[in-house]
Amino acid sequence: MGYNIVLIEPEIPTNTGNIGRLSLASGSQLHLVKPFGFEINDARLKRAGLDYWQHLNVVIYESVADFFEKNKDKNMVFLSSHGEKYYWDIPYEEELFLIFGKESSGLSQTILEENKARTFKIPLFSERVRSLNLANAVGIVVYDGIKTIR
Repeated sequence: MGYNIVLIEPEIPTNTGNIGRLSLASGSQLHLVKPFGFEINDARLKRAGLDYWQHLNVVIYESVADFFEKNKDKNMVFLSSHGEKYYWDIPYEEELFLIFGKESSGLSQTILEENKARTFKIPLFSERVRSLNLANAVGIVVYDGIKTIR
């Protein structure tokens, strides 16, 4: 049981560390796509992941192209504030790839355009908030998926 949590070009080590811990707790696989906004041995990444980071089997890709080439036959959905459908409509199934963009700008316009029908959003109920923290967004989507397929 579990999902494939994909972070494309993550920038903040504490978010990635927290998502690593969430990956382990949820039985999910963590995939990280370079370039990163930090070094993979950053102490903040390890601290946020506590002592769980050593138990993770993280898959690292050299680029977005590398990730898509190696996973071209996989079932994927994309999370973005630009999605037209809500995350609760994701067709969850085990081993689904949940793709999240970087903290500052999300997924690229190219990725969004090529995957419009598979792009979902978490609703925001205040005009003062542009987006949720990445680790919070991943937690919402992953655990909703676990609830859905259990």
